[in-house]
Amino acid sequence: MKIMHIANFYGPKSGGIRTTLHELGKGYISKGHEFVYVVPGSAFFCEDTPSGKRITVPSLTLPFSGGYRVIINRRAIKRLIVTLAPDRLEVSDRLTLSSLGKWAVARGIPSCVFSHESLAGLMRTYLPFSMTKFVNWHNRRLAARFTNVIATTNFAASEFRRIGTQNLVQIPLGVDLTSFSPNFYNQELRTNLAKGAKYLLVHCGRLSPEKQPQRSLEALAELCKRGIDAHLVYVGGGPLWSKLRKSSSGLPVTFLGYIADRKRVAEILASADISIAPGPIETFCLAALESLASGTPVVASETSAVGEFLLIEKGDSVGAVASNNGAAFADAIAGLIKKLESEPDLKKRCHEQSENFPWSSTISLMLTLHGDRPKLIQAKHRLRVA
Repeated sequence: MKIMHIANFYGPKSGGIRTTLHELGKGYISKGHEFVYVVPGSAFFCEDTPSGKRITVPSLTLPFSGGYRVIINRRAIKRLIVTLAPDRLEVSDRLTLSSLGKWAVARGIPSCVFSHESLAGLMRTYLPFSMTKFVNWHNRRLAARFTNVIATTNFAASEFRRIGTQNLVQIPLGVDLTSFSPNFYNQELRTNLAKGAKYLLVHCGRLSPEKQPQRSLEALAELCKRGIDAHLVYVGGGPLWSKLRKSSSGLPVTFLGYIADRKRVAEILASADISIAPGPIETFCLAALESLASGTPVVASETSAVGEFLLIEKGDSVGAVASNNGAAFADAIAGLIKKLESEPDLKKRCHEQSENFPWSSTISLMLTLHGDRPKLIQAKHRLRVA
């Protein structure tokens, strides 16, 4: 089976979308399928990668996005689909590429769209008034254009369930349990990053408005007021980079920027005490799951999907959630510090929880959705002669 995936917001420094595409591709190929992914770039280019055939097409750079590009020439994309003739089409962009779903289905190509973000949440972030009617209208139209809508968590699925979407499928993303592990703890790296502080906090993610990265800085300031000796490290870049650096004056914080070396990121996550994921509308947050796989508990926004895999409702939680303000996050971080000191097996339990989200499960569920059925091997029995 040939599977084609078209995605926007993919680039050299993108996070979740890039990781998702690469892992899907490697997984599909390992099961004997062909994978082609089309992404935005500065020019047309085609190359073979470990994750499949990657095709970049000329795209528009979004202002104030930190370099993200968006494919706007849908006619060129349709020509690619006709030329490559995929058996299934996947799309990662609910806005500019949504028309491809209906177009593909009309030509006998089943299609699915990943809802990587909460449209209702984005509207609340950027607009001062309610857009519920528009969100419901858009989501109904989106679902009607594709064979299936894929949500990765209950939080991501909620705005579709609210309008009774019948073709909604919930499939969680995964984590690379080989690349992220407590075994990558690096004492020398931790010492260098902590700069003499007792506790090392890490914020790993894109520095953009909808992810509220300033919340980690607000929490750090509150912790300092309380006399908690902590140092915060930001891993990632984005449009709020300069603003955050200016507002961090006098605080124990280090901005490392975007780090392309995934092994280095894994070492940082494994060497930290606590990972902070303050995004209030995160529909999954791969960085939080990678933190758990690294043995590092997570403090997240109570309004995001992250709490769904922190076992908050059970006695063996591997993190905490907080209201969307600095003081609440500081409370949660302080509580988690005490928990780390009183529960020596917490880091082990973090990794064990992440083991419930292997990429192999995601691949299996996606291939089932695409109609792939594992071939059953029938045993051949020999007749014995008495």
